[in-house]
Amino acid sequence: MKTDKITVTSWGRKMEEALNQADKVGAYKGLSAKSVLQLRLLTEEMMGMMRSLTGEKEGTFWIEDENGVYSLHLQVLTRMNSEKRDQLLAVSTSGANESAKGLMGRLRDFFDRNVDEDVASYASPLLLPSMYEQSTTSTLDWEWSMTRYQSALTQLRASDKSAQEAWDELEKSVVAHVADDVKVSIRGGQVEMTIIKKLA
Repeated sequence: MKTDKITVTSWGRKMEEALNQADKVGAYKGLSAKSVLQLRLLTEEMMGMMRSLTGEKEGTFWIEDENGVYSLHLQVLTRMNSEKRDQLLAVSTSGANESAKGLMGRLRDFFDRNVDEDVASYASPLLLPSMYEQSTTSTLDWEWSMTRYQSALTQLRASDKSAQEAWDELEKSVVAHVADDVKVSIRGGQVEMTIIKKLA
């Protein structure tokens, strides 16, 4: 099953429709009240990230399921170039993206990535050693996975203070507790986040 695609915007257009889509999927698939709540919560987190994106952006949201595994998708075309990003960040006291805190904030930072920025050299606290990879799929430039991130942090946190801080941050994340995995993939100027959850 695949729902209709909904165009949502960073200024809030059709976000309520996306949340209603989660409820409709739950009703159509006969999910338990707890599962519907989890699906809606993950949709809310995704829409919250979209709402706080820098600049006027629009994205496409939809839900798919296969054999009880549900995936929520948000696709955004990266329109910001390095000059626009630098101008926006210059307004910040620290000169950094202040909203890139917490797991969803750091994932949001991928969506704000410069369209002219080389993915391989993209600087993000989420990119620990072995945290991302050039995709083996020819249509993908790059892919990040929360499960790989958790695994890398588990190995590094005993000896690396920043990895321990990242682990603590991950432990506080609603998405990390509810979702089975979160993936971010980049195809040229298009960034897609997929939140995956097995539901009954």
